[in-house]
Amino acid sequence: MKKVLILTTALLFGAVLFLGTTVTQVQAKTTFVTIGTGGITGVYYPTGGAIAKIVNQKRKEYGIRCTVESTGGSVFNINAILAGDLDFGVAQSDRQYQAVKGVADWADKGPQKDLRAVFSIHAETVDLIAAVDANINSLADLKGKRVNIGNLGSGYRQNAIDALAANGINWETDFHAESLKAAEAPGLIQDSRIDAAFYTVGHPSGYYKEATSGTRKVKFVPILNIESLLEKYPYYAKAATLMKNYPGAANTEAAVPTFGVKATFVTSANVPDDVVYAITKEVFENFEQFTKLHPAYAGLTKEDMLTGLSAPIHSGAMKYYKEAGLK
Repeated sequence: MKKVLILTTALLFGAVLFLGTTVTQVQAKTTFVTIGTGGITGVYYPTGGAIAKIVNQKRKEYGIRCTVESTGGSVFNINAILAGDLDFGVAQSDRQYQAVKGVADWADKGPQKDLRAVFSIHAETVDLIAAVDANINSLADLKGKRVNIGNLGSGYRQNAIDALAANGINWETDFHAESLKAAEAPGLIQDSRIDAAFYTVGHPSGYYKEATSGTRKVKFVPILNIESLLEKYPYYAKAATLMKNYPGAANTEAAVPTFGVKATFVTSANVPDDVVYAITKEVFENFEQFTKLHPAYAGLTKEDMLTGLSAPIHSGAMKYYKEAGLK
């Protein structure tokens, strides 16, 4: 009996060692990368998911496993990447520019020299929505109102502040500014707890569909008088938000004037070349599949994906672009 017990124990111990070695070997061959995105109602989250989905289809070939994390947005993603807490992230083109130059949120830290660009994605507009019963028809009408300008760590917060400043409005004194996450704003407008909210996103967006689908009527407010803003900041451009995407909005015009930026995909100089190369290659070589994953990518071209980049392009991405004749 003892011999059987000893033999069984030895076999089990050997099996554990074998399995342990096998698991270790498998883990050693797999590189886990995390993509920082944004709120789940925006386009960043599905964008990260789209990239992860394409790359994970080849996880056996590359040994790369992508996961997506919902985060506070552009500033958070850039800082987390540079701290080594994220490997990749989606960030507005203006935030990429500011980080590289060491201005705005990085004025105290200085230029972020390890930030690297991979590619840009969809265009994003800076929009302001307001409840119809709040009687807000322009940015000047925000005075005395309750307005969400965005959470700390988001890219759109600075966009809102820039738009307000261009129109001579001080967000700290002229109205009641809220610093809410984007996902909270549509519900709070419908509950009459805030009157208006800024957001920067690609269209169509679940955020605006939610905000304009409730019983409280909501409309898009034009953002005008931005000529000085466009002259000062090279990453901004005039834009318009199409109302056909939001049939629930109270607007009667086909498009509402505003300005915008681009969403970009960024990483750190410390992320290995082979990882960045593999992700870049899979997105570009599955371009048609990628552009079908979200309506915001409609009209996107491969050439568009190399514009709006302020940080140096990561050497792994550049390797692919040269091979593909894109650089």
